[in-house]
Amino acid sequence: MDVVNEWLLTWGDRYWSWIVLPVVIGLGLYFTVRSGVVQFRLIPEMFRTLRDKTPRDESGEPQSVSAFQAFTISAASRVGVGNIAGVGTAIAMGGPGAVFWMWLMAFVGGASSFIESSLAQLYKTRDKDGFRGGPAYYMQRGLGARWMGILFAVVLIVCFPIAFSSLQANTIQATVAGSFSEDTSGWLPWTVGVTLAVLMGLVIFGGVRRIASVTQTLVPLMALLYLLLGLVIVALHIDRIPDVFAAIFTQAFGPNEIVGAALGYIILTGVKRGMFSNEAGLGSAPNAGASAAVTHPVKQGLVQTLGVYFDTFLVCSITAFIVLVSVPDLSNAEQGIVLTQGAIVGTLGGWSNVLLTVIIFLLAFSSILGNYYYGQTNIEFITMRSGVLLGYRLFTIVAVLAGSVVSADVVWNFADGAMGIMALINLIAIALLSGVAFRLLKDYMQQRREGRDPVFTRDRLPDLKNVEMWESELSVTGPIDISERDSLRR
Repeated sequence: MDVVNEWLLTWGDRYWSWIVLPVVIGLGLYFTVRSGVVQFRLIPEMFRTLRDKTPRDESGEPQSVSAFQAFTISAASRVGVGNIAGVGTAIAMGGPGAVFWMWLMAFVGGASSFIESSLAQLYKTRDKDGFRGGPAYYMQRGLGARWMGILFAVVLIVCFPIAFSSLQANTIQATVAGSFSEDTSGWLPWTVGVTLAVLMGLVIFGGVRRIASVTQTLVPLMALLYLLLGLVIVALHIDRIPDVFAAIFTQAFGPNEIVGAALGYIILTGVKRGMFSNEAGLGSAPNAGASAAVTHPVKQGLVQTLGVYFDTFLVCSITAFIVLVSVPDLSNAEQGIVLTQGAIVGTLGGWSNVLLTVIIFLLAFSSILGNYYYGQTNIEFITMRSGVLLGYRLFTIVAVLAGSVVSADVVWNFADGAMGIMALINLIAIALLSGVAFRLLKDYMQQRREGRDPVFTRDRLPDLKNVEMWESELSVTGPIDISERDSLRR
């Protein structure tokens, strides 16, 4: 097993360094320039769109989940192990300078996130719960490459609902174990695993709307709890804040880091852990973005870009500051959740272990639900057979149980490799389709300049093929009365 783990680690680093990293950075910069820095220029629109009313069908029911619910589904997957264990690993391996590269790539990746989620909305389809879509769907409909969509779907299923969910379960188990003074290696992993499996089953068999209702409750709660905890710790070490900022910036570029190609390793660590956390350009968040009922594809592109910022600039930064103000000397720092957990307990005392365990559970469990939904969307792209979906549900429950009782080293390295493959496939697709996304953005901005709340219909870009939704303004906005329609005009 050690040989396999070493091979995965070596192969993964080379693959990311020579192939994925240049593509991620290059395309992110290209999308930033071509879109007129959409990820910064339209930040006010991101917040405005998040509050949009959900279009309804003829019976008065919501057409699908709301923009905010789709935001929480994607945030549920984003905000998890990557924000606590992943950031801890990045700092332990790459030092404080890795945080700078996580921030930079979140900003650059925001443009990629806008492109992929706008395309997912455009090429979405209807199902019994509302809408579904994602990279597999725009690969088939936008590029005419179903084979590419199937390849992406398979890699995503292996990566998210299996590998990443196993990691979330493993982190919950490790955090719970850290709250006990005695040896719990015999019974605790199985107890945690069975509990998670049962809870997961109760939610996922209720469909996407039950997942959305759970995540829209859990995500704000877990974020608030964790941010409050982090702010208390930072306040207790307020005198170290200038040193922390100095370390983040100087160790991202400093001459000592350049010697021996260490700078490249810091960048690689920051980008990998940043992408694992915020998923910008990875092709996962568009699966949630496509499920939203909105009046223009660009709206969900903006909302999902805001999700990248929420994940990295808020939640990941809190973890980074918790660690850096509490552990000035990282020379012998342990990786992952142990580093973050030690920093919190070292500042607040043993009681904080219990609170952290609750927060980790909320973070990781909501991520498991988000990961499951991503896989379901891609299973339904490959086949609509109910037996296959049932088998998938049972298999993901078993994966969560297994993740609670096995070592995570091999799964981490395997997941990194799978994530790199998945990102490359998706980035190639959105590069080829980016012209469509830029046209959608131009249409959106034209309507905003006219003082309208943008509504997209496919006759506005009549040359586009294989667009199933967006038939007419009535089908997009739903039957609303004149006064309400006027109130939607800005």
